[in-house]
Amino acid sequence: MKKLLYILLIIFGSSPAQSAYDIIKSADDHIRGISNRAEMTIEIQRPKWTRTMEIKAWALGSEYSFILIQAPSRDKGSVFLKRDKEIWNWQPKIEKVIKLPPSMMMQSWMGSDLTNDDLVKESSILNDYTHLIVGDTTILDRVCYTIELTPKPEAAVVWGMIKTFIDKKEYLQMGSDFYDEDGYLITKMEASDLTYFGDKLLPATMVMTPIEEEGNKTTLHYKSIEFDIEIEESFFTKQNMKRLR
Repeated sequence: MKKLLYILLIIFGSSPAQSAYDIIKSADDHIRGISNRAEMTIEIQRPKWTRTMEIKAWALGSEYSFILIQAPSRDKGSVFLKRDKEIWNWQPKIEKVIKLPPSMMMQSWMGSDLTNDDLVKESSILNDYTHLIVGDTTILDRVCYTIELTPKPEAAVVWGMIKTFIDKKEYLQMGSDFYDEDGYLITKMEASDLTYFGDKLLPATMVMTPIEEEGNKTTLHYKSIEFDIEIEESFFTKQNMKRLR
């Protein structure tokens, strides 16, 4: 009997294979940590102009986040706050806090190819979608799972389907393809410039490219990320929106 059990363990493995959900969660946990603080640039490219923003961001899990725009001067001091599923924007020029309704989540963020939802992550790729491993692919010489995400019937999301590519070794999100409800590819996200931030290997650069808008592109580049910083829920308040530096 012991011999039979040993043979079965060799054939089938001693533990169940990871599900697509587990892989997505591992990738999400890897990029978030318990908490983090990051500095980044976002460059918006259009056929006739280019604009670069300097940004500082704080996050605690997936429920709380701050985004502070430090440049250019016309947007300096603008802040986005997320607490659970509620999102506010502080606009220093008019000294007003505006609550963003759910209908605005899929609108362009600051004129970029990112949406409001991309920056504050209101919708959850873990809870709003079903997940299925549909194959493998290789990106930057790294073998990745290809996982298909299909929205649940009750989920308030814009994409009809997402294909995401997760590195098998480090659970790095190496890219995603975003489709509409009719199955047409709308936007591609491609990751590159693998860099260690502390002891974590992450793509330092992500490029969002709309397929049918020639000459349009948004590049997000992380300059620094600190993980598992000391930060409390009480930091993420509307009062602190006006004090961030």
